[in-house]
Amino acid sequence: MLETREEADKTAPSARERILDAAYELFSRRGIHAVGVNDVIERAGVAMATLYRHFPSKDELVLAFLDLREQRWTKDIVEAGAMRRGSNPEERLLAIFDVFDEWFHRDDYEAGSFLRVLLELGPEHPAGGASVRHLEQIRAIVRRLAEEAGLRDTDSFVRSWHILMQGSIVVATEGDTHAAQRAKSMARQLIEQHR
Repeated sequence: MLETREEADKTAPSARERILDAAYELFSRRGIHAVGVNDVIERAGVAMATLYRHFPSKDELVLAFLDLREQRWTKDIVEAGAMRRGSNPEERLLAIFDVFDEWFHRDDYEAGSFLRVLLELGPEHPAGGASVRHLEQIRAIVRRLAEEAGLRDTDSFVRSWHILMQGSIVVATEGDTHAAQRAKSMARQLIEQHR
């Protein structure tokens, strides 16, 4: 059965969604400075006035992108993937690196956006500050799993674990597609140190 035009309009992404999807794809791949609002407008297929009606500045668009990145990547991919793969907190912690391993082997792999934005704009910039907060959300997931696993000195553990996560992203960006499995091996030792 064919959809009516009215039904199709209801299922079609809104202009705001198209803008965010375009920004997500472009900012994830190319960074913030390399992408202009005209690039987003062209990719989204909207008018400039439409973009600015939804996002009054590029900074506001970047902040919305980072929020979407937290949902799509941190929660939907990393956290949900770790929860599916592991049957207990320790296995879930280690499964983070299995999720990363799949990500590193994808044709569309791109380095971590939060780290990239933070390095590009600095922590004083609103988007850099937002990146710091989003990175803390990743550490909060690790902290919760570490506490559920009964590990000692969770603050130190979480910081060290996050170094392994971020380090594997950097090394994978250099071309080492096995970086996550190398990090996972070190992660096992870290868990042992904090039992």
